[in-house]
Amino acid sequence: MEITGKVVRLGGLTEGTSAKGPWRKQDLIIETDEQYPKTVCLTCWTNQINEIQSMVPGQLIKAQIDISSREFNGKWYTDVRVWRFDPVTTAAPAAAQQPAPQAIHQTPPAVPTGGPEEFFGTDSNNGDDLPF
Repeated sequence: MEITGKVVRLGGLTEGTSAKGPWRKQDLIIETDEQYPKTVCLTCWTNQINEIQSMVPGQLIKAQIDISSREFNGKWYTDVRVWRFDPVTTAAPAAAQQPAPQAIHQTPPAVPTGGPEEFFGTDSNNGDDLPF
């Protein structure tokens, strides 16, 4: 499965030793990028811990995850384990991708500076050129 969201914060680092050797675990809290965002706790194990240390709040990430549940003493516990992070590339807004339009330089039409006869023109019938 895949989940995308922005980093909210890192949880505490837990370390221990098992029959297989030492292990480390750290939680990464993200907020999904949906219409109704959800807060999700991702569990990162030894090999991803160095990768999440460089993440900053607000950074957009995409994680490949496995979800598993287990029962203990009649109670169920669910883990969202990360097995890979993928870079998220944000698309630039469409306006930023298009080149800026070239300014069109046009000379405005000449405005008459004389009296009304220059603006309206002169007519042989004393300016009375109404058709009715």
